[in-house]
Amino acid sequence: MRHAVRGRKLARTTAHRLALRRNLVQSLIEHGRITTTIQKAKEVRAFAERLVTLAISGDRAARQRAEALLTDRSIIPAAKRAEYDAMTDAKRERVLRTRSGRRYRHAAAAPVKGAPFTAESVIHKLFAEVGPRMKQRNEARGAAGGYTRLVKLATRRLGDGGEQAVLQWVAPDDVKRPRLSARTERRRKATVRYAAYAGKKPPRRGATRKTKPAAPSA
Repeated sequence: MRHAVRGRKLARTTAHRLALRRNLVQSLIEHGRITTTIQKAKEVRAFAERLVTLAISGDRAARQRAEALLTDRSIIPAAKRAEYDAMTDAKRERVLRTRSGRRYRHAAAAPVKGAPFTAESVIHKLFAEVGPRMKQRNEARGAAGGYTRLVKLATRRLGDGGEQAVLQWVAPDDVKRPRLSARTERRRKATVRYAAYAGKKPPRRGATRKTKPAAPSA
């Protein structure tokens, strides 16, 4: 029995599950949003926000910890993907790495001799773009946390019909959604559905009935 064991197995071994988590977060950092099943999105969300916390810190120890947890991956710019696909393996190696074997930290650096451009690093994008943006958001809100948004989709996945969701970064200017009151139509419908599932009597809509005034005594 899995008592007090946190996390989902996702029908995978430990190594496969960790690799899946790293790949999804790397794609989230590269594209800003990913579409996957709702179970995978919920499992990845906590890991992504943990990496953002390290990126907000931004020191050397945080970068080393992020590299150990996430590992690095090259990002080929969208405008250069067709050119990259037509390259030979030797030219691709020059694009991805420097002569010393270390990757370029950003694509704006001078390319290696014989390479038309350089690839960007996922770790560099996390610490150079995502971290400062979320740090600015924390300073504006006066609170930390809540760096991702999970949006459920109505369409289901082809094949097994699994529920899908979109996991994306929140914008720095996003405001907190106002809390719904009990009088809103959405909350009323939810209360009616819950009462129907629970086998209870649904709440009466509108104000309570007024009692008839008592007849005047003779």
